[in-house]
Amino acid sequence: MNDLSTRVRTLNNHPPRSNGAYVLYWVQANRRVDSNHALAWAIELANLNRVPLLVYEGLTCSYPDANDRLHTFVLEGVPEFEADLKRAGIGYLFYLRRTPADANNLVYRLAEKAVALVTDDFPAFNVVVHNGQVPARVEIPYYAVDSSCIVPMNVHEKRAWAAYTIRPKITRELPQWLKPLLFSPPAKTWDDALLPGGVAEFRTTVRRERIAELVASCTINHEIPLSKSYRGGSTEARLRLEDFLASRLSRYSQESGKPSKKATSELSPYLHFGQISALEVALAVRRYAAEHKLIADEFLEELIVRRELAFNFSRWTPENETLRVLPDWCLKTIAKHADDPRPVTYTFEQFRDAQTHDPLWNATQLEMLTEGKIHGYYRMYWGKKIMEWSPTLDEALRTMFRLHSIYALDGRDPNTATGILWCFGLHDRPWTERPIFGQLRYMSYDGMKRKTDIEAYIRQNNSPQGSLL
Repeated sequence: MNDLSTRVRTLNNHPPRSNGAYVLYWVQANRRVDSNHALAWAIELANLNRVPLLVYEGLTCSYPDANDRLHTFVLEGVPEFEADLKRAGIGYLFYLRRTPADANNLVYRLAEKAVALVTDDFPAFNVVVHNGQVPARVEIPYYAVDSSCIVPMNVHEKRAWAAYTIRPKITRELPQWLKPLLFSPPAKTWDDALLPGGVAEFRTTVRRERIAELVASCTINHEIPLSKSYRGGSTEARLRLEDFLASRLSRYSQESGKPSKKATSELSPYLHFGQISALEVALAVRRYAAEHKLIADEFLEELIVRRELAFNFSRWTPENETLRVLPDWCLKTIAKHADDPRPVTYTFEQFRDAQTHDPLWNATQLEMLTEGKIHGYYRMYWGKKIMEWSPTLDEALRTMFRLHSIYALDGRDPNTATGILWCFGLHDRPWTERPIFGQLRYMSYDGMKRKTDIEAYIRQNNSPQGSLL
């Protein structure tokens, strides 16, 4: 096979099933047809074995902090994903597991008739758990394929300690990988008659007008409202990409660090849920920049180098929601200042409800509550202040991860893990020593006021809290 194989990890030792009826692609992270290397690998396997391809996607009620916001965003992408697959002659079965009593074994039942099982290699959240447990429980090859990074994670065989260590490697490797992914549909068209007996009854039909009803039927947290602005799906992702190219890319280098200017791509929810690929975005940005004589280096640095540094960290540091994974200098300075008095402390509930003395911090949390994400620059400030106002840094870390788990559409992601841990010194350097933070970087309200238009940002996010909590 072609260089797709560089992206593949084979996670068990079983041979293909000689009398299998289809190749099974279990979608866990990359919910799209275009620029999906796992899908391309599954098609190659299907054609090699002269069988059709079946794509299975499930959404369960039992993932941590399952709620209306997250469920809805995923479901909004299902109808167009299904339509794109069907046009290519690929089967698709979507299953919405509504209650804990409902069946939770469809992957295994589908695998019983499959030649091989392909899935996504995504180093975060439940995908890591599934890819650690499922391979031993199926009797066919289990392939995990990286469709998240432009330069495959497998190319880098150890943890990179900062952007400056991984940047030269990515710069050297990028020309080989920054190119369109071209593949043909399967040679054999899918037929639902191939499904194992009794499985078809679990198929959930998702139509836009029915999504609210489907979400309401699930045993999940119904108190978290939908995002005010973000709707799920690849079409919505591409509309945001087009808007970024036309009205924001030219301003990105000068204004991306000024949240009120709205100069960022706002694609992080779609990248996280795999409804658009970093490869597609990078190619579109590079092409548009060349046509319009723009310099897109700053954006591509964030999209490729910084993002892939995050994936590298999560690949080689799987249990990363702890301070123990930090460099030694961070742990030493944290320990030295562990008992420093705090100027004020807040409970998790006060942080959650944006009830602090700081209007800028409250505005960042309100953006999380209403939109489902925080602008990257202010998210650093958001995290630094949680550190300053929590009784311990361990508690601060738990607060940050928990708030992202509940509210953030771009949470549960390698970028989230590194973004949070950056506040505690990951991928950073020592600074002048001070109380609480020690040698960790400090950020202040006055500094934000000098560098950004905090009043404009506060006005933009000054929504009534009563409707959110």
